[in-house]
Amino acid sequence: MSTGTVQRTVVVLPERWAGVLPAAALPALRAAERVLADATVPEEVVAATGATRADTWGDDGAPEVLLTTDPARADGEAVVGPPAGAALLDAVAVMDRLRSPGGCPWDAEQTHESLLQYLIEECYELYQAVEDGDRDAIREELGDVLLQVLFHSRVAAEHDSRPFTIDDVAGDLVAKLVGRHPHVFAGSERIDTAERQEHRWEELKRAEKQRESSVDGVPLGQPAVALAAKLTSRTARVHLPPDLLPTGAGVGEQLFALAARAKLAGIDPEAELRAASRRFADTVRAAERAAVADGADPHALDAAGWRRYWPS
Repeated sequence: MSTGTVQRTVVVLPERWAGVLPAAALPALRAAERVLADATVPEEVVAATGATRADTWGDDGAPEVLLTTDPARADGEAVVGPPAGAALLDAVAVMDRLRSPGGCPWDAEQTHESLLQYLIEECYELYQAVEDGDRDAIREELGDVLLQVLFHSRVAAEHDSRPFTIDDVAGDLVAKLVGRHPHVFAGSERIDTAERQEHRWEELKRAEKQRESSVDGVPLGQPAVALAAKLTSRTARVHLPPDLLPTGAGVGEQLFALAARAKLAGIDPEAELRAASRRFADTVRAAERAAVADGADPHALDAAGWRRYWPS
């Protein structure tokens, strides 16, 4: 930014500010003779920044910075927006308010255990939104999943002996991402294919977590078909012969064998079964609608009735 030519700079702050000031705004602030704050900026922010309350620019042509929380405001010669991710601070502040004294009684009563059902539900709702290709729903459900992360982190901050915060969670994630991508952040390796990257991830995770088994770390609580596929994938990486995978006449062994064959062929059996199940549900609804249109009660159909209305 050239402070010699830019006289009026709009600086867009996060809605609840939370002390975040875009670094790109610093040159303009240093050069400004006046710092203004429009009506969208809370009083505490005006006081903290030493700004003067005003909604319009001065008329003497002096370098000015106008603080606002309105992302649509662009009446300056330059506009500096909040850094990417600044809205996450707003989300953290809202979660903190809900959980704190004087906030929401329901939120205050929740525990890691009581929230588990919502964590699972929100993940599956996001899964379905992605399956449906519904962009609006994907955006909404990502927010609901993010809420679970914020909620659990806020609950964790209150633990008596081993508390941790959302900053600890984010810091651990950053360290993990950087550590598992040395070819990106350290330039110490060359990874040129996704397949090689996946193998390298497994090597780094084994060393990081000191895993003794190739199946350590596989979440056993996931859906059974996905679990069978993951176990197959993990053991295939250590060259387990396919004939050592579960076999037998039992239903469980047959289902495992089918899931394993799909995974080894590069097919996601969980996604395939979900897709088949959803198609079946749609077909059932179509038959029931056909029965209603014909004046029949879809809840009283016999085998012949189902076949009569079943889509061909």
